[in-house]
Amino acid sequence: MSGTFSARLREAAASVWEAQHAHPFIRGIGDGSLSLDRFAYWVRQDYLFLIEYARMLALAAARAPGLADTTKLAQLANETLTGEMNLHRSYAAQFGISEEELERERASPTCRAYTDFLVRVAATGGFPEIAGALLPCMWGFSEVGQRLAARGKPADARYAEWIDTYASPEFAELAVWCRGLLDRAADGLPERGLARVEDAFLTSSRYEYLFWEMAWNQEEWPV
Repeated sequence: MSGTFSARLREAAASVWEAQHAHPFIRGIGDGSLSLDRFAYWVRQDYLFLIEYARMLALAAARAPGLADTTKLAQLANETLTGEMNLHRSYAAQFGISEEELERERASPTCRAYTDFLVRVAATGGFPEIAGALLPCMWGFSEVGQRLAARGKPADARYAEWIDTYASPEFAELAVWCRGLLDRAADGLPERGLARVEDAFLTSSRYEYLFWEMAWNQEEWPV
């Protein structure tokens, strides 16, 4: 990774990513102390996030410059809507949350803002910006999962399963592919173009942090 554009972006966002790792929501998953109502809130909101993230991936697939990347991004959109969302339905069932309740869930201010940003970039930005905006979610969850797994999993099976999912080699391979996608897309861009990609990456990174904060506070619309 050293010397790549994605490595440059990770360095630029280092303080934001380290703030994620230190967040009480993440630490609570890691040691099993996170209250179940906070985790249930995250499951409901992340379910809504995944719908829009899949929409972004589908738009990215349509705008990818090569067939191989189009195919992979389309597969990721499908896997998000099936595999990862099925995992969330399984989590929800453990908390007594039905699929009907998931469908009725209303996006919080942060969830709405983050997903609107992602879909807007996918619809109006250049492909390198799209790659920059989608990367922090994939890469960040892989890094969080691996760090938590290295510390030892908690006794709570639900949190241990969550860590296993994002610490898996398969998810790590996905993060590597997404980094490669960004590095290929950014290759040859002038500095002005690279700056736009960096801004998209940093914005998504900040929203990733805010998503944990949102779940910790169980954010609601004030009016």
